Amino acid sequence: MSLPAEAAIKNYRFDVVLKNVSRLCHAKPIVTVNGRFPGPTIYAREGDRVIINVTNHAQYNMSIHWHGLKQFRNGWADGPAYITQCPIQSGRSYTYDFNVTGQRGTLWWHAHILWLRATIHGAIVIMPKEGVPYPFPQPHAETELVLGEWWHADVEEVERQGNMLGLPPNMSDAHTINGKPGPLFPCSEKHTFAMEVEWGKTYLLRIVNAALNDELFFAIAGHSMTVVEIDAVYCKPFTTNAIVIAPGQTTNVLVKADRNPGRYFMAARPFMDAPIAVDNRTATAILQYKGIPTTIVPILPQLPAPNDTEFVNDFVGKLRSLNSPQFPANVPLDVDRHLFYTASLGVDPCPTCLNGTRLTASLNNITFVMPKIGLLQAHYFNIKGVFRLDFPDKPATTFNYTGAPLTANLGTSLGTRLSRIPYNSTVELVLQDTNLLAAESHPFHLHGYNFFVVGRGIGNFDPKKHPAKYNLVDPPERNTVGVPTGGWTAIRFRADNPGVWFMHCHLELHTTWGLKMAFVVENGNGPEQSILPPQKDLPPC
Repeated sequence: MSLPAEAAIKNYRFDVVLKNVSRLCHAKPIVTVNGRFPGPTIYAREGDRVIINVTNHAQYNMSIHWHGLKQFRNGWADGPAYITQCPIQSGRSYTYDFNVTGQRGTLWWHAHILWLRATIHGAIVIMPKEGVPYPFPQPHAETELVLGEWWHADVEEVERQGNMLGLPPNMSDAHTINGKPGPLFPCSEKHTFAMEVEWGKTYLLRIVNAALNDELFFAIAGHSMTVVEIDAVYCKPFTTNAIVIAPGQTTNVLVKADRNPGRYFMAARPFMDAPIAVDNRTATAILQYKGIPTTIVPILPQLPAPNDTEFVNDFVGKLRSLNSPQFPANVPLDVDRHLFYTASLGVDPCPTCLNGTRLTASLNNITFVMPKIGLLQAHYFNIKGVFRLDFPDKPATTFNYTGAPLTANLGTSLGTRLSRIPYNSTVELVLQDTNLLAAESHPFHLHGYNFFVVGRGIGNFDPKKHPAKYNLVDPPERNTVGVPTGGWTAIRFRADNPGVWFMHCHLELHTTWGLKMAFVVENGNGPEQSILPPQKDLPPC
């Protein structure tokens, strides 16, 4: 009989440093981890302990989030600044120490303060336990593809200017694949990512959307893809010519190199079905068959039209949990707590701004105000006056959320208000987009949990009619979900992870404007159901 393999410890050292990087004929200093853009991939196995020592040599405060890791009872390692920790100040270090329990697949890590995640991000690859196969054919090789954005200007400056003027900041100048925009951009022949394939073999692509503000389409010329995993959860495989992926999400696809040996472009460009300007230029990388000369000009794929809502609805509708005996979908069938949150954009008066107003965002008409110390510290050490526990379960006023565009300001209130959830209770949260100012799609990310996406629709959510149509058998399980433009999404989860957990729109712009809140999940009975004590080197405020 074989003894169980001991959980390994994986140690990483992250040095946050400025590095001069040249793209699109311009050089500029960017903030990086270990001088790399994107940063290093973290490799671990399900069950491992991962210890990452982060030292901040940059001029900015820093904190890093391990996106999609559940951090069971261990919010101290989650990373969002002022939510679970104060940031790591310039010249200081902090060690993120966590276990990878009951998760396997592709996740990612990124800075979780200001807009620094534009350049501070990388993939996390969690292999199944030793000897446990994938629930799909074993690929010949695997590659990570991290989709990002690039600005000519200093990203922090871009954001600061936007905030000062009360307007959306300048959009990015390029999209990138593994940090490279590809040959459709100037000075980018050498800034092109290429992967070599052998005819007849199958490859696993681990795709991460690390863009700040853009949902992206991705396709490979001449090749279909089989989707096998989303947000590090296996799904029922289906074949598609393109995928759509929101900021914060990951998607694993199998690709078979069975076409005429040649060179084929892989391409990414935004999906936007609201009347909002985006950087719609196409980033490309190359799928290159072995032995084909690099002089051959690659073929471009057919991407869906930038506003192809129908493709997106169809794609999202095909996502289903594997729900096998080995990987069950434990969907909560009874709900203890029903939450209904409206997501709105709006304008507030601002005498110093360009038009005398500034753009703002709110959930249930509350624009979230970041505290000056970590909410998890305030909760754990019972520090008074940092937050209130009265975030409303539903908006104070009901209205026709997705009717004619409303410009009337509903008078958003500012506040650091959290929602209290008893340990192990089951929660259903309906996120409703609104047409205040403009309807727009919002990818929401919940820290500390995966959730089941049991329903979605266009228009206003109807609690009498829509729940009857929920998928409670094999709904997709994820950590980041898109709320459709002018529509709603319903999610369910069991609150079995005590702590303070951030929930926010993963479009950096909307988070900056206040489209965020947090849950306080209470301790259960005894130490096994309670928050772990903080580490000794928790950064001071």
